Amino acid sequence: MKTSIPSQMKAAAIDRFGGPEVLGVKTVAVPAVGAGEVLIQVETAGVGSWDAAEREGEMELLKPGKSSFPYVLGTDGAGTIVAVGEGVTSRKVGDRVYGSGFLNDKGGFFAEYAVVKADNTALVPKGLSAEQAGVLAADGITALQGVQDALNVRQGMTLLVYGASGGVGHLAVQLARRLGARVLAVASGSDGVELVKRLGAEKAVDGRGGDDVAKAIREFAPEGLDAALVLAGGEGRAPALQAVKKGGHIAYPNGVEPEPRAPDGVKLTAYNGESNAEVLARLNRLIEAGPFHVEVFQVYRLDDAGRALEAASKHHLGKLALRIH
Repeated sequence: MKTSIPSQMKAAAIDRFGGPEVLGVKTVAVPAVGAGEVLIQVETAGVGSWDAAEREGEMELLKPGKSSFPYVLGTDGAGTIVAVGEGVTSRKVGDRVYGSGFLNDKGGFFAEYAVVKADNTALVPKGLSAEQAGVLAADGITALQGVQDALNVRQGMTLLVYGASGGVGHLAVQLARRLGARVLAVASGSDGVELVKRLGAEKAVDGRGGDDVAKAIREFAPEGLDAALVLAGGEGRAPALQAVKKGGHIAYPNGVEPEPRAPDGVKLTAYNGESNAEVLARLNRLIEAGPFHVEVFQVYRLDDAGRALEAASKHHLGKLALRIH
């Protein structure tokens, strides 16, 4: 099988950090698979809201070493394993997987092939398309670790998801419902409200359209909310968070700006979505427990990666994807 892997591939890459003009499709070397890693022939990749910042070099402070060029973008994706490294027993050639490699020094998923640690992959959940699997890893992990690990959402809790129609938010709504919570979703736009209602939020309001968020919360949880997962900013956010009751808990992934503030007596937790085999296995179990929807707003060709990054900064629901193969 290894003999059929080419030495070069097409990738959306940059030769230096900068604006939209630095990103283009280039021919680059197929990354070598090392111990504990897998080589994936990529079908689809997720487009992140952070990709433009990475292109501009803003993520360099998060890296242990200096980046080398050409630099291939793309944190997550899905495809078929075509080679496994030494010591890998959990995956085999031919497995259809999704996975992630944030700031991976072997390059990202905006390419025909990508190398990631085997522990950062999981089999594509039953019922998901290639596009849905391709955008799932980074946001799915962030949603699950917010809802379950940070906030310990469980049966009967009242949860506010602020930024509910985005990539992380629409997954968090469904995962929280599956864990037994009652969910009030603050979405963006009337289309966002419609989406999160369809995904099971008991109440949904438009955070951008002038809906009275605080009033909606009072009606939903007269005694106050047990918890809130904050995924976006906006004018309505501060009064909404005032509705979390004493002893309650607010969590947000690092990178949400401005950082939320908690009322007195409410715990505040910042966290990173961090991939490992255990969290991916948990995510798959919850997804496969019943019908589950991953919203792919638009699919772009690899040649249009620049347009996809531009679209990621504008209003959209769920995630955007690149179709590679």
